[in-house]
Amino acid sequence: MMNELLMAMLPEIALCGVACFLFLLGTSTRTGARKASALIALLTLFASFVYLFAADTFSHTLTGAGQTVIVGPLAIYIKLLASGVGCILVLMAWPSSPDGQSGSAVSFGQETSEFFGLMLLSIAGLFTVASANDMILLFLGIELASIPTYIMVSVSRPLPVAQEAGVKYFFLGAMSAAVMLFGFSYLYGSTGEINLSVIAQKLSATRPGETFAPVLTGWQTLAGLLLLAGFAFKIAAVPLHVYAGDVYQGAATPVTAFLAFVPKASGFVAVIKLLFVLGGGTWHVPPAFVQLLWVLAVLSMSFGNVLALLQQNVKRVLAYSSVAHTGYMLVGLATLLASINPKVQGDALSGVLFYLAAYGLMNAGAFGVLMLLPSRENKPATTAETFDDLAGQGRKHVALGLAMAVSCFSLIGLPLTVGFFGKILLIKPALDARLYWLVVITMLNAAVSAAYYLRIIAAMFLRPLPEAPSLGEEVKAPAPVVLAVVVSVAGSLLLGTVFPLNQILQTRTANVANAPGLMSSKVYRQN
Repeated sequence: MMNELLMAMLPEIALCGVACFLFLLGTSTRTGARKASALIALLTLFASFVYLFAADTFSHTLTGAGQTVIVGPLAIYIKLLASGVGCILVLMAWPSSPDGQSGSAVSFGQETSEFFGLMLLSIAGLFTVASANDMILLFLGIELASIPTYIMVSVSRPLPVAQEAGVKYFFLGAMSAAVMLFGFSYLYGSTGEINLSVIAQKLSATRPGETFAPVLTGWQTLAGLLLLAGFAFKIAAVPLHVYAGDVYQGAATPVTAFLAFVPKASGFVAVIKLLFVLGGGTWHVPPAFVQLLWVLAVLSMSFGNVLALLQQNVKRVLAYSSVAHTGYMLVGLATLLASINPKVQGDALSGVLFYLAAYGLMNAGAFGVLMLLPSRENKPATTAETFDDLAGQGRKHVALGLAMAVSCFSLIGLPLTVGFFGKILLIKPALDARLYWLVVITMLNAAVSAAYYLRIIAAMFLRPLPEAPSLGEEVKAPAPVVLAVVVSVAGSLLLGTVFPLNQILQTRTANVANAPGLMSSKVYRQN
């Protein structure tokens, strides 16, 4: 059993171990040590991806659901996704200066090694959330995914706005952690268990029928509400989205891209597990939670898109668009809970998982282009952020303009992009579940989002280049950042135009969604 647990947790152990090594490497004052840290982080994530892919191919399923750690189809998928997108995010933060202390849009100073160590720890936290079958481990995983990002925001560039963003993010994150712990305490106090599978079994015993929701006590309902509130902060759902604009703007652009994916993914995985537990091992939860997810989806989409329309800073636009995309994914979760048809439920969960992968790709592409364009402000680690910075850059740098156009078209959800299929896979199950009003609101919000995404493209191609030269120097194009943009944009296009690739991802997410029980275990065969 110990060997099985070790093999199941090997990716998390490896990431944490390499992160500790990078912290020790940070004590060195040699330039070579700083430059090597990014390569070490990249190789670690790539090795994790290869190991997980091979382990998933040659693994076997075990029975029993009492373990603290369960590596099932959902966990494997999330870990593979986190490893792949993590490689792109490491490339975006690559130190390209001669002294290894900064990149095109980030400045770590002497903390280069520590920065990449924190990045690995945060991704290890997402891994842990994916595998956790225990309340304590789930909380530790969520916080491990979040706490390193508080530091990453503050050290990402030597500007007061970055330190201010880090402090805001920290205090609001501490509040959400307290709310989560409050919810976990009520869930434990009302069930006497910390194991998620056992709690699901206990709640299942209160169901009056197979297609009915468990009958929760007042304390259990309160626990679910508090936990959803805590997780809503991680996914930046309204009304716990207020930090997004300031933090995304204040952090260095590579860190902003990291924030938009890793904490959000950990929050969504936690929400999925919580809803499965509250449904007693099914998706039949009490009606109050269905209505709550419905309202959160509508508010997040609507507020996110309206606030994005009002912004002049492109990073703030993408911050509030992130809130809107949270709303789109909540549409899938609301459909998952509202339907009693197993096929529709499977399609809805598959759509959420597909959209999470699509969002990771197209969002990284947009932020990567910003990193490769200059700012008109002469501040360290500052690249394009405002619409004035983007003015005319699409004609001056045609390749970057086209890359931004592809990323924005995908974020809108236009055909021939992965974003189109992502929205289709969210809307179709909602139609099948007869959530017509939710579908109409989703489509209206997608149309509204086109206004500010097209505004970004219009600024790059239609606005004239400013007569006054840029105050900042022309940003160089580091090869790792260019590679990250190429991979992201190519992924957004290929998954939207090459049917076999798109079908592979859809089949993968469908297999995860239709696995026999979210908590079904799958551990690695020992060599």
